[in-house]
Amino acid sequence: MTTLQHVSGPEANPTGPLHFTQRMGRAEAREQLSNATFDLLVIGGGILGISTAWHAAQSGLRVALVDAGDFAGATSSASSKLLHGGLRYLQTGAVKLVAENHFERRAVTRQVAPHLSRPLKFYLPVYKGGPHGAAKLGAGVFAYSALSGFDDGVGHLLSPAKARAAVPELRVKNLKAVAVYGDSQMNDARMALMTTRAAFEAGAAVLNYAEVTGLRFTDGRVSGADLRDKVDGTEFGVNAHVVLNATGPWVDHLRRMENPAADPSIRLSKGAHLVLKRTADWGAALATPVDKYRITFALPWEDMLLLGTTDEIYEGDPGRVAPTKADFKQILDEASVSVRSEQLNPELITYAFAGLRVLPGGPGATSKAKRETVVTEGRGGMLSVAGGKWTTFRHIGRTVMKKLAALPGYSLGSEMEPVANLPHRLPLPGIANPHAVEHRLLSDGGAPLPNLGEDTAKHLATHYGSLAFDITRLAGEHPELAERVHPDAPEIMAQVVYARDVEWAETAEDVLRRRTTLMIRGLDTPEVRAKIQKLLDRK
Repeated sequence: MTTLQHVSGPEANPTGPLHFTQRMGRAEAREQLSNATFDLLVIGGGILGISTAWHAAQSGLRVALVDAGDFAGATSSASSKLLHGGLRYLQTGAVKLVAENHFERRAVTRQVAPHLSRPLKFYLPVYKGGPHGAAKLGAGVFAYSALSGFDDGVGHLLSPAKARAAVPELRVKNLKAVAVYGDSQMNDARMALMTTRAAFEAGAAVLNYAEVTGLRFTDGRVSGADLRDKVDGTEFGVNAHVVLNATGPWVDHLRRMENPAADPSIRLSKGAHLVLKRTADWGAALATPVDKYRITFALPWEDMLLLGTTDEIYEGDPGRVAPTKADFKQILDEASVSVRSEQLNPELITYAFAGLRVLPGGPGATSKAKRETVVTEGRGGMLSVAGGKWTTFRHIGRTVMKKLAALPGYSLGSEMEPVANLPHRLPLPGIANPHAVEHRLLSDGGAPLPNLGEDTAKHLATHYGSLAFDITRLAGEHPELAERVHPDAPEIMAQVVYARDVEWAETAEDVLRRRTTLMIRGLDTPEVRAKIQKLLDRK
């Protein structure tokens, strides 16, 4: 298990260089990867690869997980931050799919990661002349809540006046009614990092910023990969009985390393989002129908407001995807149907991001395409997994494991615990009631920091769970680490050291964008970046 180890000697002096090391550094991790033959090499540190590595390590396999960038550095940290059943799927009659999604959502929110996700009430406004009527949406949210066992309450209709009381920025002109239902919300980057940590603690060897430069073959079958450490340029390799290609938007690039003549297997859809400062407290999220198939969201998230998303075919370089001026305009225009103009002032925008949905290849509009997971086997025996939803990340991991167990040739089935025997609600590290953690952090008996702010205590509790006490102990031992990274954000400097030494952060952006909320708050200033970089350089 990863622990913070205090280094003796001059570097332990809090007035000198601070150095809390992760038990395994990059050189040691490369040596571990190079000097063993793994049962499974997972290439791709998005949530699909991370989840598979977690389940595979839990099943007893020797697992390696690598990514060319940071863990959850692309699509997996650019989602709408939702765990949801998929209300729109009811239109296509996918009742079983919605019920399965609800099961996974509830499991994650209640048993697996209650410290990283939370229930969220949604308002679905019905406007005069809109694409759906009140009766239809009222029946829809009732059926939706029934498929979740009414665990989030009974879907119903609400008057505009009562809805406005909970969401002051709701536009009420021509508003006929509001349909109410429940789903869940998370910080996707934190969820992915905790799942990576779970895989590591189960025995997986993990390394980010390790780029595949070529595949290894034995008797025509893929048997590993050659890699380059993008941090220091070191070249090394990993041998494995089975290789899983979980590279998301890059899945066909790796498939062509296996077979240069491989046909395209996926298409990409870009989804852009905007983050804004809130002008009022929001007691619920808005899910506003744009047309018969699409919904635009206005979500209270991380004390900010998250708007989106777009859905359009993307054919460019996946590494260069970014929101455009057209995306900004579309998102703000669509949000204006249900959100008052004061909240949509462009000056309130603090951050914008875009990600790529990986969809099965085929014709038709991307908005109507199924968000299904496709697992294929190449001519060299490499498995490729693509597509799916954040909500079902655990289910996808189990699905890939079943495929691995049934592979011809070298069978992993005899090496691994059957998937059916794995705990279905295995918790992620730090599992705890976040309200209890927050209370203890602020209480005299449990707080190692006497002046910890309430916003910082809440932030630590809902991003680390019980692991928050590691952060505050670190700050208690070194008072300079108890200082805020920026006065307008809840994060403290101890989180930067923790991200560096425990959570595989290599760059300032890793910390700003995925280990903390500083970048989405618009606080990526030169001064903040310099402070973070100074601590990262003390490795």
